[in-house]
Amino acid sequence: MLRVESLTKVFPDGTVALKNVTFEVQDGEFLAVIGLSGSGKSTLLRCINRLIDPTGGRVLWNGVDTTAAQGAELRHIRRQIGMIFQQFNLVKRSSVLTNVLSGRLGYAHSWWSLVHRFSPDDRQRAVAALERVGISEKADNRADQLSGGQQQRVGIARALMQEPQLLLADEPVASLDPVLAHSILQYLELLNRQDEITVLCSLHFLDLVHRYASRVVGLKDGELVFDGLPSELTRERFKEVYGEEAEMVTVGGMGQLAEG
Repeated sequence: MLRVESLTKVFPDGTVALKNVTFEVQDGEFLAVIGLSGSGKSTLLRCINRLIDPTGGRVLWNGVDTTAAQGAELRHIRRQIGMIFQQFNLVKRSSVLTNVLSGRLGYAHSWWSLVHRFSPDDRQRAVAALERVGISEKADNRADQLSGGQQQRVGIARALMQEPQLLLADEPVASLDPVLAHSILQYLELLNRQDEITVLCSLHFLDLVHRYASRVVGLKDGELVFDGLPSELTRERFKEVYGEEAEMVTVGGMGQLAEG
């Protein structure tokens, strides 16, 4: 189980990105994190896996305080938490297979990881991960030869190499068209249901929230203003997250969030 307790993040320039955010995520949930740009969604996800150190509060993962973890303990925690990025974060000049194998660095011998040497078992695991996301035939291609949707599938395969119990997806479909967005989220849904991987996914499209999430938390100006089921996200509750001037519009067949 994941528990976020009074999480606060103030950046050196004085920007308050998170203010005393508290919520729990049960094992196996698909939690959508919603809010306008700058509401703290990305900061929240990055504090959970310590890509960003919080200013205050705690994050407890299976009873372990990740905010206090250091060294080997932090590396062990990070093995269990996969990360999927909006802009894919691939090494564009490297092959697809090499990018996927990089997800195994947390398990590799320290010297081997420096020279990117991996065992035959890891290579078989990487091919299997690519097969799960339907692009094993692209294993030898350079990452920059792939479409955006294919690159995001590489990102998912890379995260799978960690054998994660928790997946953090930071607006994974924001740069994709509606068809590809559903395709990517269907892969996350499959991992959530078949592998029982807990998923935290920040999203902007309301129809995607209703289609894929089992629960929703909403952030506004760094504060938690909604925590409930997708069906409870009524127009009034929607305005609590996005402001009185926000309205639901449709773009490409998907309900998007916009400021009126």
